[in-house]
Amino acid sequence: MNPNTVTLEIRPGPGGEEAKLWANDLLRMYSKYALSQSWKIIPIDEGVIKVSGLNAFPAFAHEAGVHRVQRVPVTEKRGRIHTSTASVAVLGEVPEQEVTIRPEDLEIQFYRASSHGGQNVQKVSTAVRLRHIPTNIVVTAQSERFQEQNRANALSILRSKLWEIEEDKRIKALGDQRAIIGRAMRNEKIRTYNFTQDRITDHRINKSFHNIEDILDGKMDKIIEEMKKLA
Repeated sequence: MNPNTVTLEIRPGPGGEEAKLWANDLLRMYSKYALSQSWKIIPIDEGVIKVSGLNAFPAFAHEAGVHRVQRVPVTEKRGRIHTSTASVAVLGEVPEQEVTIRPEDLEIQFYRASSHGGQNVQKVSTAVRLRHIPTNIVVTAQSERFQEQNRANALSILRSKLWEIEEDKRIKALGDQRAIIGRAMRNEKIRTYNFTQDRITDHRINKSFHNIEDILDGKMDKIIEEMKKLA
């Protein structure tokens, strides 16, 4: 696996508009951290970015899982604290020879991109939707100007997801508890961001961090360094 490339996929959980805002906040946090490291960010789809830079994958490897926020949303008029979640998937770049994807196992659709972009992006069916029939995994890519580039990006993400499935099976079969802790599943709550207490708690290492606004502004070096110890 290429340690210098990682794809981050952030999806809002239940909670309507506040969950979407929270997913956007996490995307912004990761993007600003990547920029602080002088890494390259490539948008793939809504809530999906590819980050390239020295050791980008190890930096984000332990961000996978459910991130819970407790705060008063900007849309809340009565000052009530809401709890919302967003899930983060962290996908490495897997070489083509590591995962075989048979053409007959793919359902491919092309459509017009909804993202901001040039005339070509919005008026021509450049966006790609792939469905892997055996697993029912769906991947979309729409940010590139040309259909073939989006197709290549979607295939790369699909390959990574299929590799992740097999890797999780292997680790669980071996019973490697340390590896299991370090590889949170997307449905596992890993971290809580409590705005009223100005505290971020990582539940895997039972450790808290403060200055929540700074961390969400991309200053997450302390968290990343602590999480690397799980490796």
